[in-house]
Amino acid sequence: MADVKKVVLAYSGGLDTSVILKWLQDTYNCEVVTFTADLGQGEEVEPARAKAQAMGVKEIYIDDLREEFVRDFVFPMFRANTVYEGEYLLGTSIARPLIAKRLIEIANETGADAISHGATGKGNDQVRFELGAYALKPGVKVIAPWREWDLLSREKLMDYAAKHEIPIERHGKKKSPYSMDANLLHISYEGGVLEDTWTEHEEDMWRWTQSPEAAPNVPTYIELTYRAGDIVAIDGVEMTPAQVLTQLNKIGGENGIGRLDIVENRYVGMKSRGCYETPGGTIMLKAHRAIESITLDREVAHLKDELMPKYASLIYNGYWWSPERLMLQQMIDASQATVNGVVRLKLYKGNVIVVGRKSDDSLFDANIATFEDDAGAYDQADAAGFIKLNALRLRIAAGKGRSPL
Repeated sequence: MADVKKVVLAYSGGLDTSVILKWLQDTYNCEVVTFTADLGQGEEVEPARAKAQAMGVKEIYIDDLREEFVRDFVFPMFRANTVYEGEYLLGTSIARPLIAKRLIEIANETGADAISHGATGKGNDQVRFELGAYALKPGVKVIAPWREWDLLSREKLMDYAAKHEIPIERHGKKKSPYSMDANLLHISYEGGVLEDTWTEHEEDMWRWTQSPEAAPNVPTYIELTYRAGDIVAIDGVEMTPAQVLTQLNKIGGENGIGRLDIVENRYVGMKSRGCYETPGGTIMLKAHRAIESITLDREVAHLKDELMPKYASLIYNGYWWSPERLMLQQMIDASQATVNGVVRLKLYKGNVIVVGRKSDDSLFDANIATFEDDAGAYDQADAAGFIKLNALRLRIAAGKGRSPL
């Protein structure tokens, strides 16, 4: 057993991390510092303080990270129009590098020589937490209890908690059958009936969105104002990043937007089915592509689309703090200087429909694009030479008998 004097634990106050806290104290005979992050998960985080105090913790960090989360992680990701495997908006993935960053900051502040987390040995989060930690503090010791102990079931955890008199809240209501993760960008659901890929998800599972069938029968119109690729106002009202996402979640949820049921390829090699609610993110993705459609040069836009899958994989696989992600981010952000303007959207029964976009930096020229008389703005005869030049290699190959017919 490594010599650990002080460890910073990512602590929620729930069953798993409460057991981990006691296990760390007993197994490593070390002092534990707890860190609880408010990322907009919609649950009270302050009760974690009393629970940690009851278990003898002297240094307790409870941090409201909502603005930093959206400003420095969610918004930069959406500037790249990031989607993993064509569907997933990376709601869980993008929160992990911020938690890793704060764990390391607290370790430095408190003189801790280790950090600890509650991610299992089957999941992606262990990779994301630890790659981030090592990138920011290469000599840090990482303790992952799920890879060390034999408490590999909920029953064993409950028995351990009872044996050591660990305070665990027992609610009268039935426990959710799903493994859930929430932050200001999304809620994820795994386990339960979702482990059968043929079984439809249960309607009462969803927390943030009503079904498209139950959404209003009249559309909701909103206008989003962009500045350098980020939303700064909704319907003309200036907002902070966290306020923007909170409001879009509310509006999107009311209109049945943002539900997703997918099977994704995990970093550790297995396939995993998950359901996600990302109402605000779904709106943001559609709107950002709309404002870019009129403000970005064609080849810049195409290059961004080519780079996006790589960028998405880096985030999914835990490489937010890698030099290649940072390099890509610089390129992406450089493209956003002219991504300014307003997008008008119609939200209706699960659909996000772009109905207008305008910008002082728009490259759209109605005088050139018109189907009416363009007064000489575009010489259609120019197209003949362009076509012949691009066809030259095809004509040469066909002349040598290489025609595909």
